[in-house]
Amino acid sequence: MTKVTAQMSLSLDGYYAGPRSATDPHDMAAFMEGTEGPGFFRVTRWVIDAMGWRERLGFAGGERSVNSRIIEETFAAAGAYVMGRRMFDGGEIPWGDEPPFRAPVFVVTHRDREVLQRQGGTSFTFVTDGIERAVAMAREAAGGKDVAVAGGGTLLRQVLAAGLLDELELHIAPVLLGDGMRLLDGGFGLDPREGIELTPVRVVETPEVTHIRYAVGGRAKLELDDRGSGEA
Repeated sequence: MTKVTAQMSLSLDGYYAGPRSATDPHDMAAFMEGTEGPGFFRVTRWVIDAMGWRERLGFAGGERSVNSRIIEETFAAAGAYVMGRRMFDGGEIPWGDEPPFRAPVFVVTHRDREVLQRQGGTSFTFVTDGIERAVAMAREAAGGKDVAVAGGGTLLRQVLAAGLLDELELHIAPVLLGDGMRLLDGGFGLDPREGIELTPVRVVETPEVTHIRYAVGGRAKLELDDRGSGEA
């Protein structure tokens, strides 16, 4: 059964990058020197060191570690991807002619563009009629495997708020950033007496990062209990 999944690396205080900057997302040097880059590279350091990630990009080296196995497992499970336009713009040049996805990718955008074919099985289809349509197209293309929401944070929140997400995995780096782009920073359209319930289904701890996977249960009413009433 096809699941819609999402993953994100973030700091202990919930940031997946430093404060948003106005740099061109295609300009990697400006990104690295700007306000977003340092925080982003810190919380994703565990990825860069993993052999599973480096092999996907055609790089040598890296560690065959628990972290690497989690990355390999994630790639193996995904049959298609959904991502935001800013994520695509920032990755188009660094990913090169053979991006790491090796599967169809559906980019949610307001700016149309022809399908972009890359080596290794990756294609980018630009979807201008919303996240629901992009997820539906990805489900159809996934061949029974999972649909992975590849980011960024804004798109992940939108998919979660729309009730389209089945599984969320957070990779929590042991660092406090203090400021930046917070992943779960509202925007879910919840009533004050309503929440989105999640159930932890796996926790994997390493010195570099803690991986927590949640099953997303959806919206639920927040029930008040009788604490403080003095009644037995």
